[in-house]
Amino acid sequence: MKKVLVVASVISMIEWFNKENLQFLKQNLGCDVHLATHFEYLEDTNPQRTRAYIETLKSQGIKLHHIPFARSPFAWSNIKLYKQLKKLIDQEQFDLIHCHTPTASVLTRLAARKSRQRGTHVMYTCHGFHFHASAPVKNWLTYYPVEWVLSWFTDTLVTICREDYGRLAHFHMKNKRYIPGVGVDITHIQQVAIDKAKKKKSIGVPADGVLVLSVGELIPRKNHQVIIRALGKLKNPNIYYAICGKGPLAEELRLLANQCGLAERFLLLGFRQDIPELLHAADISAFPSRIEGLGLAGIEALAAGTPLVASNVQGIKDYVIDGKTGFTCKPNDVDGFAKHIAYLAQNPALRSEMESACLAAIKPFEKEHALRAMQDIYKGVLCKG
Repeated sequence: MKKVLVVASVISMIEWFNKENLQFLKQNLGCDVHLATHFEYLEDTNPQRTRAYIETLKSQGIKLHHIPFARSPFAWSNIKLYKQLKKLIDQEQFDLIHCHTPTASVLTRLAARKSRQRGTHVMYTCHGFHFHASAPVKNWLTYYPVEWVLSWFTDTLVTICREDYGRLAHFHMKNKRYIPGVGVDITHIQQVAIDKAKKKKSIGVPADGVLVLSVGELIPRKNHQVIIRALGKLKNPNIYYAICGKGPLAEELRLLANQCGLAERFLLLGFRQDIPELLHAADISAFPSRIEGLGLAGIEALAAGTPLVASNVQGIKDYVIDGKTGFTCKPNDVDGFAKHIAYLAQNPALRSEMESACLAAIKPFEKEHALRAMQDIYKGVLCKG
């Protein structure tokens, strides 16, 4: 029986993006699967649902190791966590270690150096490099050297967007792979049927109001404040902005909305279980992230036929086609976001025309394609000979 360790900074990364992969390793390949993550960080998810998922993992026989990773790879607390992780890796002697997220991937690849010498295969799925075409110089000076050095301690590096894959040309791992994201159940979203006016009213938006919707954590990386500032510039009383998600910036975003004159038109909806319905109710989806490996929220919006106004970073550029599925601009371009939102808000016929283009653009990101690609990688590593 092959032994596998999967590592991520927080449990939501596994629940949202990797639960099918764990099931494949356990049920299809018959592996002894271990999971190391921060099981107590529930600020970005529904605590009740996630605790139920953790119990499901236990019932499936997956061995759980609580490691409370910090958000930043450079936090001092990670020294202790590194030792904890290294002890686990050295004791268990895994055949495959698969890590996700920046902090977890840095610590894991450093901790697994000795294990690699014994034959452990170390794999990292990058969900978005911090250095990219639109990133500030400080990101390149800080994060690029770290990833370049760690590439010597990586056997397989998987990227989920084409720009990040292009960055691997100067890295040193043997295997470099691109897969089309972690998969979206596009068919499920497309088949959702709602009364759009009724759904808008249910969250406090008039039936004839223009709903701009963002889905994502309330954290700096998601950059929601640029949309608030853009709408503040427009001063259009018929445009409403709603965000689905939890996070530490809730009060800061509310204050900014008040300052920009959006108090009555800004809605923090928290964690929602009806995202597909809300995407169909929205007139425009806003996705202004500073960094995105791919951005499932953007693909889900297009699956609902809702055009995107988005930042021109990494994976988002893989499916947002200017003038066809939406519009892109630099992450901090308040005027650019305001211009594109105003244009779409004033042109309902254009939004309708974009629907078919949206649906065509996201076909490569269907869940089955992504799962099959990752399963092929797993089989190539674990079923050799």
